[in-house]
Amino acid sequence: GTAAEALVGQVVLPGDLLLLPAHYDEDAEGERLRLSAGTAPQGRLLCGPGLRRSGAGLLVTKCGLLRHRPAGGGAYWVDSQQKRYVPVKGDHVIGIVTAKAGDVFRLDVGGSEPASLSYLAFEGATKRNRPNVQVGDLIYGQFVVANKDMEPEMVCIDSSGKSSGMGIIGQDGFLFKVSLGLIRKLLAPKCEIIQELSQLYPFELVLGMNGRIWVKAKTVQQTLIIVNILEACEYMTAEQRKQALAKLSGT
Repeated sequence: GTAAEALVGQVVLPGDLLLLPAHYDEDAEGERLRLSAGTAPQGRLLCGPGLRRSGAGLLVTKCGLLRHRPAGGGAYWVDSQQKRYVPVKGDHVIGIVTAKAGDVFRLDVGGSEPASLSYLAFEGATKRNRPNVQVGDLIYGQFVVANKDMEPEMVCIDSSGKSSGMGIIGQDGFLFKVSLGLIRKLLAPKCEIIQELSQLYPFELVLGMNGRIWVKAKTVQQTLIIVNILEACEYMTAEQRKQALAKLSGT
């Protein structure tokens, strides 16, 4: 194995073993720390996409650039340009309702199999007050079950039973797909791309970790302009993007 810190920013391949500093392996009582996808207490390490725990280190499961965030307990993940989405517990995604099966909806989330969504997994939903969900509707929700041995399960409420912005997405607007790497870039705090677009036109935007984006602006023309910019920005430099936005704002 190779020290994880020495490979940050470099290409790693499936099967590579990344060794962690000793202080990540044991806490004050000498017990092993668990790597988790949830919120980590101070001093605990998060194991992100493309990595899994293996003995005293991390095993790489997909090809890409190794990234590291030192804040909090720290986090390692592999930044790749894959287009096939693998459901991860806690991810917020955009699904398309493909069928109704009793009290459960089936959603296409871009993975290898559909996800299930109970009609009770909406804010205020009861047996008498069912949500008006139809085949073809877009749903923004969160995975509560996602592993290789079980069918993915989504909900549209948080731990307190509130929707928190999740639920059925409006009928208008435009849905399109981009790479998972671009989605992570757009979801970063204070993303320059989103800030620059917001100065061009007012619009609504929903980003799914499964590579799907839903956009709605005031007019169809403005919506398509934003879609084209978002699709192209993955291959544009910051300077090229600013020039394109400046040209559009002047027209």
